Amino acid sequence: MAQQKKGLITRMLEGKEKSEEYARSTLPTNRWQLFWDIFKGNFWKIVKVNLLIFVFFIPLLFVIIMNSLLMQSNGVIYPFGANLGIGYPAMPALQGVSEWLTVQNNIMLYLEIMIAMFVAAVGLSGGMYVIRNMVWTEGIFVTNDFWRGVKLNYKNALETALFFSAVLFLGQMLISFSDFSIAAGAVTKGQIVWLRISQATSYVFITLAAMMTLWMIALGVNYNMGFRVMLKNSFLMTIGTLPQTVFFGVLALLPFALLMLGGTTLIMIAGIIVILFAFAYALLVWLDFAQWVFDKYINPKLQGAKVGRGIYNKDGTSTITGNDSAASLEYQRVILSHGKSRLVARPIKPIDDSLQVYELPQSFTREDLKRLRESKQSIVEDTETYAEEHKNDLRYVEYNKQFEERERAFQEESDKGKKKRAKKPKILDE
Repeated sequence: MAQQKKGLITRMLEGKEKSEEYARSTLPTNRWQLFWDIFKGNFWKIVKVNLLIFVFFIPLLFVIIMNSLLMQSNGVIYPFGANLGIGYPAMPALQGVSEWLTVQNNIMLYLEIMIAMFVAAVGLSGGMYVIRNMVWTEGIFVTNDFWRGVKLNYKNALETALFFSAVLFLGQMLISFSDFSIAAGAVTKGQIVWLRISQATSYVFITLAAMMTLWMIALGVNYNMGFRVMLKNSFLMTIGTLPQTVFFGVLALLPFALLMLGGTTLIMIAGIIVILFAFAYALLVWLDFAQWVFDKYINPKLQGAKVGRGIYNKDGTSTITGNDSAASLEYQRVILSHGKSRLVARPIKPIDDSLQVYELPQSFTREDLKRLRESKQSIVEDTETYAEEHKNDLRYVEYNKQFEERERAFQEESDKGKKKRAKKPKILDE
């Protein structure tokens, strides 16, 4: 009963804000919580990094928009939809012309896309670095970290962008040439079946390449690896986590889907979303999910890699000397900044009626004051005797030991100062 009273008094005096359970409850313990914490708490930083990414994607968006306008103008200029049997002689030469124009447009479009990717890769490399640091809950300076990310990740980002562009170019050209061959009547019925199969296969490869591209972004910003190894691992990650990859890929690219719904109002809303946060949002969703996959399958087996960056483990296994997340380090910094709790670091005698403070009468004398001092002194001595008798109890010894270890380890980290971020762990081809 006395121990229960002590625990109640301890909680009342310290307050829940200083209790370990409360401190943990304020930190994200899973990737969903981390996403919302970042999105809500760093929204204006997300907008800022999105604007930086958007600037470098302007040439790519310009190419796509101009090609779309060109296709629409072709539909107006050429009489593909005209009733050629009324007022005009039949023109068999128009058979397949629309498909051939599509082939020509696609050749120009995808070559221009590949060129625009050299500029877009600047925005991608800087953006994915900043968002990754957000997922790791590291302190960031958007502009400085953006350009640092360009320096560290431009090669990976460009390789990723060109890979997807090349697959998209080859797949779309095969689809366009198949449509042209069928429309021009240059193939037999049996060949048409094979052409349709090749078109379906092309769509499958383009979809697979899109998912691999997402994994190449995540792998490139987290690990040090060559293009061939990155390509191989992105394929394995895509196949190994196919349902999750599809779900989070769709979730990440959802804002861009609004552009395809049509309607002036929706397109304007979608345009504002794309300018403000769509790129950063997509990277945040994807890299947050990818970090969960890496923590589950890669980081525990990889030397130099840290597990659980950005989140705090409920089981308390994350320690300052182990694989700490930034959130865990921040939690321990807050705890250590308050110093040892005197209520749990040393024995405190439970409240009982064995000793009481002498009560002064209404009319007291010098003798009464002496008795009051003696009663207080007796309580102090009794408390110190109790503390001396129980100082080696396991719970006090263990608390002081753990606190001193954390304090010493944290001090070592503090002495190093704000050093450069650790190099990305290297993944070799095995």
